[in-house]
Amino acid sequence: MTDNITPALLDTPALSAHTGIPEVTLRAWRHRGQGPRWFNLGRKCFYKREDVDAWLTEQYETTGTAQYSA
Repeated sequence: MTDNITPALLDTPALSAHTGIPEVTLRAWRHRGQGPRWFNLGRKCFYKREDVDAWLTEQYETTGTAQYSA
């Protein structure tokens, strides 16, 4: 039996894989005070999954529905 455990904390590479946002962009956003909330734990940067989900929802609500062209 395999458990699908979703980690509560994401580091930068995991967040990049989860969202498709390049790591360099996430680092630049942190430097500028943009993007999802983050914190340092030791020498590593982490994001709470709940903060990431809230930020993604906020981005969707800010931009509205996606426009697709054929």
